[in-house]
Amino acid sequence: MNVFLQHVSQTFSDYFLVMQVDQAGWHRAKELVLPENIRLIKQPPYSPETNPVEHIWDDIREKHFHNRTFDSLDSLTEKLCNALNDLENDPKRITSMTFFPHFRVVI
Repeated sequence: MNVFLQHVSQTFSDYFLVMQVDQAGWHRAKELVLPENIRLIKQPPYSPETNPVEHIWDDIREKHFHNRTFDSLDSLTEKLCNALNDLENDPKRITSMTFFPHFRVVI
């Protein structure tokens, strides 16, 4: 989680980011280092409908990690970074997985 937060923080260094996280242990670990430009909001337990990122993790697991093993943590990390970069380069795909109707706002 620290590697992920650091990457996001650096990638979007011009922004202040608010991330919603579930109650997973790594989201509230004492070792968690929160960058200056990121704040975490904890979602209520048992509320997957409020956390569209779960669809992104499902997609990554299905397309990049299905039935795979890795020789090292570095290999796994590299594969995950490649998967996240693929998603970053395909905003329409991210929108299709995360733009739930109850998040849409009519202006």
